[in-house]
Amino acid sequence: MSANTFGTLFRFTTFGESHGPAIGCVVDGVPPRIPLDEDELQIWLDRRRPGQSKFTTQRQEPDQVRILSGVFDGVTTGAPIGLVIENVDAKSKDYSDIAEKFRPGHADYTYWKKYGIRDYRGGGRSSARETAMRVAAGGIARKVLDFALGDGVSIRGALTQIGPHEINRDNWDWAEVDNNQLFCPDAKAAKTWADYLDAIRKQGSSAGAVIEVVADGIPAGLGAPIYGKLDADIASALISINAAKGVEIGAGFGAASLSGEENADEMRRSNEGDVAFLSNKAGGILGGISSGQPIVARVAIKPTSSILSPRKTIDIHGTEVDIQTKGRHDPCVGIRGVPVAEAMMACVLADHWLRHKAQCG
Repeated sequence: MSANTFGTLFRFTTFGESHGPAIGCVVDGVPPRIPLDEDELQIWLDRRRPGQSKFTTQRQEPDQVRILSGVFDGVTTGAPIGLVIENVDAKSKDYSDIAEKFRPGHADYTYWKKYGIRDYRGGGRSSARETAMRVAAGGIARKVLDFALGDGVSIRGALTQIGPHEINRDNWDWAEVDNNQLFCPDAKAAKTWADYLDAIRKQGSSAGAVIEVVADGIPAGLGAPIYGKLDADIASALISINAAKGVEIGAGFGAASLSGEENADEMRRSNEGDVAFLSNKAGGILGGISSGQPIVARVAIKPTSSILSPRKTIDIHGTEVDIQTKGRHDPCVGIRGVPVAEAMMACVLADHWLRHKAQCG
């Protein structure tokens, strides 16, 4: 299996399966002499960790990360950083009934067609369990950005929609994201979502979501024209997240309904003599290069494919059968997708900072 590595200069390669003994990753390209310890990565993993509310899978994984290499006396050495997390609460027997059946909406069929074999235990390599290592790598990327750009950098994510229910953007409060279990910046919407998801969960069904990620404090100049565009790499990073089905930058698809006048981010001179943009329809990226404005991206997450309702499918012999997925699953996988989306944004930005420095000094 190829394509398990992401990035150009800041690169990480993940390994492991949902029900294997452990998952891990190797992060390469990290500059030396950056302070780093396990606790600094654990804070991000704890935000993604399963089993923390009734709205996420009840699989109890502590997701305790260990640094195996690349750090000495509390700082990075420039060598590859090896990370590992042990799997402690896999229940493979929950999947024995579907060993020969393809779950609709999952990668079961396509993995089987491509490789001629599949790990049916929780989806194996296609499981969102792999994203824990992306979050760990993202924690290192944040350290690189802090080292390079100072404390002014922030990468924050929030849910703006669950199912058909959107937030009221007039109520947006970043502090509220940490006050509820749904990463919701609108306190009123969070209550609506909780009731909605409770009903969805009791029905054994699932709901989709939209995640918005905002990166502040990123200077102008990151990214490259044509085939190295910053927004192209952000889109690639976000669409690679499990269950992601669409990405937009700035105004995104909404830009199609705007006039040229409405979509233009007009400019004036700031009090400091720099450029002051009057709007941010471009989402902080122009011509594939960061403009110095907040970088804004959204990713649409489909409803969790594992549901209790019987669905029509076929098995590996081509026989038409019905399937009912058992086990422990997120009624809305988009909730735990928020820290994953933040991590992927951080990895792209760290990579592009290193690429920018390599070319422009």
